[in-house]
Amino acid sequence: LARVRIFATAAARRFTSHSVTPHPARRFRTVTMASAASDASKRANTTRVIATHDGAFHCDEALGCYMLQRTAAYAGATITRSRDADAWAAADVVIDVGATYDAEKKLFDHHQREFTETFGHGFVTKLSSAGLVYKHFGEELIRDALRAASANGAEPDDGLVRKIYLKVYEEFIEGVDGNDNGVNMYDTDALAKYKDTTGLPHRVKRLNPDWDEASTPERQMEQFLKAVALTGSEFDDCVKYYTGKWLPARQHVEHALNCAKDVHESGEILRLDTFCPWKEHLYELEAERGITDASENQPKFMLWQDNKGWRVSTIPVSASSFAFRKGLPTPWRGVRDADLSALSGIPGCVFIHAAGFIGGNDTYEGALAMAVAGLNMS
Repeated sequence: LARVRIFATAAARRFTSHSVTPHPARRFRTVTMASAASDASKRANTTRVIATHDGAFHCDEALGCYMLQRTAAYAGATITRSRDADAWAAADVVIDVGATYDAEKKLFDHHQREFTETFGHGFVTKLSSAGLVYKHFGEELIRDALRAASANGAEPDDGLVRKIYLKVYEEFIEGVDGNDNGVNMYDTDALAKYKDTTGLPHRVKRLNPDWDEASTPERQMEQFLKAVALTGSEFDDCVKYYTGKWLPARQHVEHALNCAKDVHESGEILRLDTFCPWKEHLYELEAERGITDASENQPKFMLWQDNKGWRVSTIPVSASSFAFRKGLPTPWRGVRDADLSALSGIPGCVFIHAAGFIGGNDTYEGALAMAVAGLNMS
């Protein structure tokens, strides 16, 4: 009765509701959510209901429904699409409709005038229904993904869960929130130079029934479930990348930073045991450790091996900058092979780029000598 009272004024008239109980819950294609709920739990949850609005659908509620169905509480739950306040009141969780946000009562709408909720943690974009669901259930999803990615199903460290939880919001969910709430990416009124309609919200929009075809409840639900699957696939890929690729790369960079003094006494030359994307991780790790431009041992060069030998790279002053902290020696830039070895006195030289930001050598010892020269020469 309390829920009926909450929603009694939210619907002026009733629409036909339409619900579908999904096929057994879709899993991550590689990083599975199998640990999210047991089969018995899923069977029990088929009586649970996720309610959202009918009519035209958007990326946020499709993604929100997908994420809810990946939780232990709502795995296998039925999705109901309706404008009927009684249908909302009878549901176990309501998303993107009802003009109420109350996490304890499982009401997740963001359209009400007074709504100002953000994700926190330094993020300022107003949440959509997807952001609301992720804010309250995202850590569970990330924990399950990390557990499933572990070779022995070990319980993940809370710090790793929080790191991936925040990263997936930054790289995926926040964009859905901003788009649904009409938040511009840039503070400018300049006209766009081209259109981009290839993003996830646009692809979801195109799944809505066309203007010249019958838009029955059955047709709407058929297309909405395609949107749920589409957004879920993209979410899975994002989580899979950050748990299975991004996080291990960070661990390689962290190891390189920890062992800097083993490479060179200055601590300013790092060596990757295996090549991986490293710049973003290095900047984050430096910030966490308080390493700044004023730090005595701020890294200046990164070494790694590839299938052609060893690379020595400068470290840019920022992720978006072509300027570097310290360059390879100016007199050697643009010189190659034997000429470079003769000029530098270092055997095995392959090249130094004319801009001085990267070079190569046949051996680790040669690449290290090139980096040391970069530290000592202007």
